[in-house]
Amino acid sequence: MHRDDETPPPRPRWLGWALMVFMALVVLGMLNLGWRMLQPGPDAVSAAQGASVAGGLGSAASPPSAPAGLRLVEASDCLRCHGMERYYVGPSFQQIAARYRDRADAVGYLAGKIRNGSVGEWGRTLMPRHPQVTEAQAREMAQWLVSLPVPSAAAQGASAAEPASAAR
Repeated sequence: MHRDDETPPPRPRWLGWALMVFMALVVLGMLNLGWRMLQPGPDAVSAAQGASVAGGLGSAASPPSAPAGLRLVEASDCLRCHGMERYYVGPSFQQIAARYRDRADAVGYLAGKIRNGSVGEWGRTLMPRHPQVTEAQAREMAQWLVSLPVPSAAAQGASAAEPASAAR
């Protein structure tokens, strides 16, 4: 048996360089995505500019606890099931606000639903309880939720059709 038969053929050198360049591009792409995810979006920048123009005076549509409630909602797992304007697993935040806005005890009621969960309020969908959320945090989330603007008629019609198609 000849010695050359047992040795593998040499790999081309360009293949190693190509793999290293590819891996460097993957790493740079992941860093770029991470950096973009940490940057505030254009909505946050315009909202911050609007708040500075208003001079810090709270309006009836935006109570002082609204930004804290929004931060708590974003930090929690709420956005896995609820959309801002669209029905996903559960109703959108605007649909919830529209239903409970006129209740006198809306903040306390919704805070209880956040902490204790709910079933049967919006069809057969189950909302799990969130015992890790404190009562104060749940009230801030509910206050933010009630302060959301009323959805437009076109958005209500489109989102009202989605739960019916999801039930099939």
